[in-house]
Amino acid sequence: MNILVVMIPLSILLLVGAGIAFFWAVDHDQFDDFDTPRLLPLLDDPDAHPGAPPEEAPPREEPVP
Repeated sequence: MNILVVMIPLSILLLVGAGIAFFWAVDHDQFDDFDTPRLLPLLDDPDAHPGAPPEEAPPREEPVP
Protein backbone atom coordinates (compact mmCIF):
# COMPACT_ATOMS: atom_id res chain seq x y z
CA MET A 1 0.00 0.00 0.00
CA ASN A 2 2.93 2.35 0.51
CA ILE A 3 3.65 2.23 -3.21
CA LEU A 4 0.41 4.14 -3.83
CA VAL A 5 1.93 7.12 -2.03
CA VAL A 6 4.55 7.24 -4.80
CA MET A 7 2.55 6.07 -7.81
CA ILE A 8 -0.47 8.37 -7.53
CA PRO A 9 1.52 11.65 -7.42
CA LEU A 10 3.84 10.32 -10.13
CA SER A 11 0.90 9.52 -12.43
CA ILE A 12 -0.61 12.96 -11.79
CA LEU A 13 2.73 14.57 -12.61
CA LEU A 14 2.98 12.61 -15.88
CA LEU A 15 -0.59 13.58 -16.78
CA VAL A 16 0.15 17.26 -16.20
CA GLY A 17 3.34 16.96 -18.28
CA ALA A 18 1.47 15.35 -21.16
CA GLY A 19 -1.19 18.07 -21.01
CA ILE A 20 1.46 20.79 -21.09
CA ALA A 21 3.19 19.13 -24.06
CA PHE A 22 -0.11 18.80 -25.93
CA PHE A 23 -1.14 22.40 -25.43
CA TRP A 24 2.36 23.61 -26.34
CA ALA A 25 2.15 21.65 -29.60
CA VAL A 26 -1.28 23.09 -30.41
CA ASP A 27 -0.08 26.61 -29.60
CA HIS A 28 2.96 26.23 -31.88
CA ASP A 29 0.88 25.01 -34.87
CA GLN A 30 2.17 21.43 -34.85
CA PHE A 31 -1.23 20.11 -35.97
CA ASP A 32 -1.94 22.60 -38.77
CA ASP A 33 -0.92 20.76 -41.93
CA PHE A 34 -2.10 17.18 -42.31
CA ASP A 35 -1.83 17.00 -46.12
CA THR A 36 1.82 17.79 -46.85
CA PRO A 37 3.51 15.00 -44.81
CA ARG A 38 1.61 12.26 -46.59
CA LEU A 39 2.50 13.76 -50.00
CA LEU A 40 6.24 14.19 -49.35
CA PRO A 41 7.19 10.62 -50.38
CA LEU A 42 5.52 11.17 -53.74
CA LEU A 43 7.57 14.24 -54.65
CA ASP A 44 10.63 13.96 -56.86
CA ASP A 45 14.07 13.67 -55.33
CA PRO A 46 15.37 17.24 -54.89
CA ASP A 47 18.97 16.05 -55.32
CA ALA A 48 18.35 14.57 -58.77
CA HIS A 49 19.33 16.86 -61.64
CA PRO A 50 17.14 16.54 -64.73
CA GLY A 51 19.07 15.62 -67.84
CA ALA A 52 22.15 14.48 -65.94
CA PRO A 53 23.48 11.09 -66.99
CA PRO A 54 23.02 8.34 -64.42
CA GLU A 55 26.02 7.32 -62.41
CA GLU A 56 28.08 4.71 -64.20
CA ALA A 57 28.46 1.29 -62.68
CA PRO A 58 31.98 -0.11 -62.42
CA PRO A 59 32.92 -2.24 -65.46
CA ARG A 60 32.23 -5.93 -65.13
CA GLU A 61 35.03 -8.37 -65.55
CA GLU A 62 34.48 -10.85 -68.32
CA PRO A 63 34.86 -14.51 -67.41
CA VAL A 64 38.03 -16.17 -68.60
CA PRO A 65 37.29 -19.17 -70.88
